[in-house]
Amino acid sequence: MLEEGGAVILFVLLASTIFSALYWIFALTCVARYVRHRPRRSARSAPVSGPVSVLKPLCGDDGHLYENLRTFCRQDHARFEILCGVRDGADPAAAVVERLMREFPQVELRLIVDDRSIGTNRKVSNLANLLRHAKHETLVIADADVNVDRHCITAITAALENPTVGLVTCLYRAVASSRVSSRLAAMFVNEWFFPSALAGAHLEELRHAFGAMIACRRDTVEAIGGFAAVADHLADDYMIGRLVHRLGLRIVLSPYLVDTVIADASPRALALHELRWARTFRTVRPVSYAGSLLTFGIPVSLAWFVVSGGSALAGGAVVAHVLLRGLGRLVIARALGPQVRMRDVWLVPLRDVLSCVIALTSFCGRTVRWDDQKLYVRSDGRVAPRWEIST
Repeated sequence: MLEEGGAVILFVLLASTIFSALYWIFALTCVARYVRHRPRRSARSAPVSGPVSVLKPLCGDDGHLYENLRTFCRQDHARFEILCGVRDGADPAAAVVERLMREFPQVELRLIVDDRSIGTNRKVSNLANLLRHAKHETLVIADADVNVDRHCITAITAALENPTVGLVTCLYRAVASSRVSSRLAAMFVNEWFFPSALAGAHLEELRHAFGAMIACRRDTVEAIGGFAAVADHLADDYMIGRLVHRLGLRIVLSPYLVDTVIADASPRALALHELRWARTFRTVRPVSYAGSLLTFGIPVSLAWFVVSGGSALAGGAVVAHVLLRGLGRLVIARALGPQVRMRDVWLVPLRDVLSCVIALTSFCGRTVRWDDQKLYVRSDGRVAPRWEIST
C-alpha cells in the first residue's frame, strides 16, 4: 500500500513538472508575441483625448515618491489635473506634493486632506474622497509607486473614446534597487506576474483590472455603485474590473507599460507583501490560483528529485527547468528592457522556491498586513480588521 502511495506521488510530481515546462514555454511565447505586436508610442501619432483627472491616493514616502509624482507633472496631455490624497496633513507624502506644487505652478496639482472612511480599504476611501473634487469625466487612477513617461495620460485614455470600452488597464514592470530583497520583489513582478498576465489574456477575455494604473469614465464608476462598491475589498482593482465587465463593457489591456519602483524593503516586508497578494489572489480566483502552484517548475522538479531518491530523470528535469527559466530571462528582458538584469540569473531558483513557499503558506490562514493594519480576508474577498473577527 505504501509503495502504491509513493508511486502516485511520483506520478503527480512528474506530471506537474511536465505541466510547468509546458506552461513556461506557452507564457514565454506570449511574451515574445507581445514584443512583436506591441505598437510604438508616439506623441504625434496618439489621438488627442479630452481633459483628465488623475487620482493619486498616497500614504507615506518610500523615498521615490517625489520622482514618481514628478513624472505625472511633466505630461504632454493637453489638459489634466492631478489630485493627491492623504488622510492626515502630517503625512510625509503631503510635503512632497507641496514641493511639487511650488516646482510646477503651471500644473493643476492639488493636495486633498480627508480622513473620511467608507470602508476597511483605506486606499478606496482615499479615492472616493478624491473623486468628490475631480473636475473631469475621464479618470486615471495610479498608485504612488508608478513612474511614467510624458505620453502616459494620452496613451491610456485614448481607448475610452470607444463607448463600448468601460475600463483600460496596464501591465507594469518593476524597477529594483541594488538590495537583494528589492531585486527579488522585482523578479516576482517581471518574471512571474508579467508573463502569467499575458498568458491569461491569451486564454480568456479580460474580466478584471491590474492595479498599478487604470483609466475609466466617471459615469462608469457611478454605474458600478461608486468606489463604495469595493470599499471593503482588498483586491479593489480586480473587483472594479469585474464590476465594469458585468455592466457589459469591455476591459482593454493597453499596450502602454508603466514602471513600478520597488522600495528597499526588508526580507520580512517582502514576504508579508507577497503573502498579502497570495491570499488575495487565492480568494478572488481560487481555480487559477490552485493552477498557479504548478508553475513553480524548479521546486516541483526538486521535490520529484528528492522523493525519487535522486533519479537521473528527475535530476535532468531540475537542470532543464533552471535552463528554461534562465533562457526565459532573455525573452522577458527583450520585452521589459534593462529592468531585467541578466546578472541576477543566479537568483531565479531562489525566487521560484520563495514563491512556492509563500503560495503554500497562503493556505495556512486568512490574515494579512497592509501598512499598519492587520486584516482578515473573508471568503468573498472582503476584509475586516482582525480585532473584529476575534471579538
